[in-house]
Amino acid sequence: MLRRQGAAKRCNPVLGHVTLVWADGDPQSWSAFSGSCLCTGTPVWFLNGIHQYTRKGYETAAKDFDTQDLDVSVVGRSFMITGANSGIGRATAVAVARKVGGTVHMVCRNKDRAEAAREVIVNESGNTEVYVHIVDMEETRQVWEFAEAFKQQHRTLNVLINNAGCMVHKRETNAEGLEKNFATNTMGEITVSSGGMLVQKLRADDLQSEKGFFDSVMVYAQNKRQQVVLTQHWAKANPVIHFSVMHPGWVDTPAVSKSMPQFHRMMGERLRRVEQGADTVVWLALSRAAARTQSGQFFQDRRCVPTHLPLAWTHSPAEDIQAFIIQLDALAAAIRSQPDAEPDAHTHPATPETL
Repeated sequence: MLRRQGAAKRCNPVLGHVTLVWADGDPQSWSAFSGSCLCTGTPVWFLNGIHQYTRKGYETAAKDFDTQDLDVSVVGRSFMITGANSGIGRATAVAVARKVGGTVHMVCRNKDRAEAAREVIVNESGNTEVYVHIVDMEETRQVWEFAEAFKQQHRTLNVLINNAGCMVHKRETNAEGLEKNFATNTMGEITVSSGGMLVQKLRADDLQSEKGFFDSVMVYAQNKRQQVVLTQHWAKANPVIHFSVMHPGWVDTPAVSKSMPQFHRMMGERLRRVEQGADTVVWLALSRAAARTQSGQFFQDRRCVPTHLPLAWTHSPAEDIQAFIIQLDALAAAIRSQPDAEPDAHTHPATPETL
């Protein structure tokens, strides 16, 4: 999650990203654990998840939360949340909107669902300063165009929460020829991550999953590792912006139910409620305690946690990380250089005057 006091046009470290984010809490499925043990850390990761990523894990961690951390003023501050119409994104939007004086920008793909969610958020929070922007996060050029338009139309953006994410089970490409999971989870909304990344080492030689068997769960976990690496890189490259990446735990969301039905059925009531999954996102976006942490850290239940499991062999050499960043820069430059598309209702955000 990115936090900044200043002009929105300064918050654009990479293509279409005014800052950092966390991605929807889609954990690895049990089928991936039992049938695709790709590294020695996977059993450790799953057993650790049973204790920490579930509803019980959250309730245990919450006993140590400081109840005053979220007793803050957000008057005059603006927040952008991608994927804000359902699941963790909507729960985050409600929690932020309940703080008097703040403005919430919802970035969603489907206009009807977004407007319905906005009505719920306004009714539950009592805050009418909630605005909808229609953007397809799978289409990287569209994300960049939206970011450019937002900078021109709005004076500031204080916090960006990149929550939107996807898990496409077959290899498909977007209009720019980018694999859709990579386009959405890495190029389009970099930075709420997932515990699944703990079993993945960065693969700088295959960013778009073109080699070998396409396993959507492993691709998703690789995207999450990419997010963590990017967050650490951005934190070093942009010291005036505070970056954080987080894991919401295993959460009962529509995305998990649809993308991982077997895992969803197996975990059942052990899955966290969406408000519990959103808690650390809200804490990172609002609290002074979070602002005092070192930029570029990975969080779980309001605590900074390691980005690698013991004996998982997921550390990457500096040259792999540099190769990864260079490839992203090249992809971003190529997309920015494309001819401007004809404007339409789907590529430009709604403004307060049009809502």
